[in-house]
Amino acid sequence: MKKIIYFLLAAMLYLPVNSQAQSAKGKIIYVLRTNYKDRETDEKVKQHIESLGYTVSFADESEPASKADGYDLVIISSTVSSQQLAGKYADVKIPVLMWENDILDDMRYTGKHKNVDFGEVEKEHYIWMVNAPHPLSGGIAAGMIAVYPKDQTMGWGKPGLGATIIATLPGQPDKAVIFGYEKGATMDYDFLAPARRVMIFLDNTTFTALNKNGLTLFDAAIKWAIERKGVN
Repeated sequence: MKKIIYFLLAAMLYLPVNSQAQSAKGKIIYVLRTNYKDRETDEKVKQHIESLGYTVSFADESEPASKADGYDLVIISSTVSSQQLAGKYADVKIPVLMWENDILDDMRYTGKHKNVDFGEVEKEHYIWMVNAPHPLSGGIAAGMIAVYPKDQTMGWGKPGLGATIIATLPGQPDKAVIFGYEKGATMDYDFLAPARRVMIFLDNTTFTALNKNGLTLFDAAIKWAIERKGVN
């Protein structure tokens, strides 16, 4: 009986501490299209982020941007409808990480011309790392690396001059697949970033296909974007 009581008390003490540890790492609001065929992938992304120690809450694309109040990072999945979401989160004062290339213009990451300022390639699994010293590179050296074991769809953008470009499509330096803006940096349309902004190359269902390099870059994007100095 004493052993049972001891283990129950230990469990009660552990749970709040674990919860506090997650909150200390950061609270993330994850924007998606709730009723969509690719919801399963969003669930797996959420589980992975939580395994890193963050607290993650889903928000449907139809909900107002004020839903992000009190959070440390907004993540926008590519499962959102670009027409429905558009630039809803462009002005939020907290960092944003996204992988929906069709709203890069609405979010002021790039210019407005599809297939010129933003777009996607259907078959690619290599990227060209060009900024190894930056934290968004996750410690991966410069050069061409595979982020998937086989070809997948990849989103890209042609960011404004204030962006830090981390990786591009091989042989296409004007098509960035990972890039970020520091708070206060000039984005497109002379828009100043209200907080850090990051774009990464994922598509609706490709997260589960990422190899070790791809996961390293994804994790680095979250860590840098959330902008919790002294915590990460």
